[in-house]
Amino acid sequence: MILSNRVLIGLVLFVALSVALPAAAQQSPAGDQVDQLAEALGLSEQQQTEIRAVIDDLGPQIEALQERAQRVQMELADKVGHDYDEAAIRSGASQLGEVTGEMTALSLLLQSKVQAVFTAEQRTELEMQAQRQRQMQEQMMREQMMQQGQQPQPGGAQPGW
Repeated sequence: MILSNRVLIGLVLFVALSVALPAAAQQSPAGDQVDQLAEALGLSEQQQTEIRAVIDDLGPQIEALQERAQRVQMELADKVGHDYDEAAIRSGASQLGEVTGEMTALSLLLQSKVQAVFTAEQRTELEMQAQRQRQMQEQMMREQMMQQGQQPQPGGAQPGW
């Protein structure tokens, strides 16, 4: 089964939300994210081990980049004012771009490596779960908009702000 780019992006986001958490968050009282994914997709012990290895390898790198991006954003915020330094702002923005680019690359690699562990049947199940999740989110958004007296837009699009 060939997945469209839109479906693949949805799957990647679902996987990211499901498993791309720091190791500390995995040990939270709410339960291990890999265990939850294993239950939802019927992962074997070997698959769980492989996914944990990917997360253990790339998760700390992504987390470090997230922290660095936050630091650069705070530094940039400090440069805003009537006495701004354009060169410093552009330099900080460039640094932020490099950090977020690397963070994006590592996140996509993590998600791709996790997806490579799944069987075709598990990918199909993940696709169906992602579709159900999108439908529920769209329904919730429509209900919220109706409560606020707004007309829902086709495809769940939000009004332009």
